Amino acid sequence: MIKKNKIIQGIVFAIIGIFTLITIAILLAILFHIVINGIQGLKLSFIIDYPEEMGKSGGIFPIIVGTIYITILAVIIAAPIGVLAAIYLTEYAKKGKILSLIRFGTETLAGIPSIIYGLFGFAFFVIALGFRWSILSGALTLSIMILPTIVRTSEEAIKTVPMSFREGSLALGATKWQTIAKVVIPPAMPGILTGVILGVGRAIGETAAVLLTAGSSLNLPTSIFSPARTMAVHLYILSSEGLSKVNSYATATLLIIIVLIINTCANMIIRRYNKILGH
Repeated sequence: MIKKNKIIQGIVFAIIGIFTLITIAILLAILFHIVINGIQGLKLSFIIDYPEEMGKSGGIFPIIVGTIYITILAVIIAAPIGVLAAIYLTEYAKKGKILSLIRFGTETLAGIPSIIYGLFGFAFFVIALGFRWSILSGALTLSIMILPTIVRTSEEAIKTVPMSFREGSLALGATKWQTIAKVVIPPAMPGILTGVILGVGRAIGETAAVLLTAGSSLNLPTSIFSPARTMAVHLYILSSEGLSKVNSYATATLLIIIVLIINTCANMIIRRYNKILGH
């Protein structure tokens, strides 16, 4: 019986390993194809110059700036709301129908297609509130999109903090909020940062929602009320309209590099934070 179980276990591990290798191989193949085709167009002039002929030639400097503005503003809006919502759900909310309804709503929001968010942002932020096609409209729409991810990951991170930490703090005379701020949040911070990173990854690569709310201007944005084109939207337009194969692959390569840099820096911060906490 034991020998049979070991054989079954070995087969299962082998299947898992094969599918893992297939997944990694597909990922590497996609990255290799994009980088090989995009590296030839990825020059310094491509990064610092302005686009010409609707993006067919020239660089993508205003597009990089627009991407950074929209992504950072979306995270600034969504991160505090998401973390505070997670704190409420884990530390204050009582179990019941209201809590279940909130969690159901959060999970439902996470599964809504991005085009629906784009239509909502266009109808509400662009038209109803009069923000027009702008960085602000795009950032507000993206913040709603990434909010469920930040809430769920932050909630799970806070749940991993042992209850004994809270009990010890309260026993020493600390208030509820002092316990949360100084005892619960610091150990949960790596998980919270992971949720924020996932939100950044989704925001920086979003196309449909941004196209309908931030517009597609090739000019350098001067304020949050200026329209802007993100790198993902630029890549979509170049590819779908066949304007420039070289520039589309170069844009995709640069987008991958930026995401890798963000993830690497965030992981370094998380590891350093864990060392400070003594984990």
